[in-house]
Amino acid sequence: MLFPEEGFSFADHSHRRFNPLTGSWVLCSPHRAKRPWLGQVEEASTEQRPTYDPACFLCPGNKRATGAQNDCYTSTYVFSNDYAAVHAEQPDCSTESLALVAGENASSDLFRVESTRGQCSVICFSPRHDVTLPELSLDEICQIIRTWQSMYANLSADPSIAYIQLFENKGAAMGCSNPHPHGQ
Repeated sequence: MLFPEEGFSFADHSHRRFNPLTGSWVLCSPHRAKRPWLGQVEEASTEQRPTYDPACFLCPGNKRATGAQNDCYTSTYVFSNDYAAVHAEQPDCSTESLALVAGENASSDLFRVESTRGQCSVICFSPRHDVTLPELSLDEICQIIRTWQSMYANLSADPSIAYIQLFENKGAAMGCSNPHPHGQ
């Protein structure tokens, strides 16, 4: 559904929906379903991965799915998520504007919606494609932690950001779309 006067699309833009049963808001990021899926859908494989994979969107120097080029990084590497759950800039949306398009019944205590904004980054833990976080050296893990600390400090200084979450992406069962060691 598109709001022509505002350019908001429920298929393309982040928004929050209110759950009246719990009294809380739920983040909806429908555009993330469009990201490429490199994760597995069956049991974890025991196959050995190469140190570098020329087809991996996260390996150093490779092109990502959007055509952006990764730097030829040699340690922890951070970039804006090409398929971010939220975006800093997007059209506004509200329950009232939904009612204008879908009719009065769309606006009720059981269905409330509002747009949401934010930032999402990808943190490649290592240039190596074949390692996982616990297999990294202590120095490499310390570099990741320093990167997290720096990101947290910078994001915390932005008054428009009320919530920060750092996490590792690992495992197809958890929804990880790429086996390269990384987090967000």
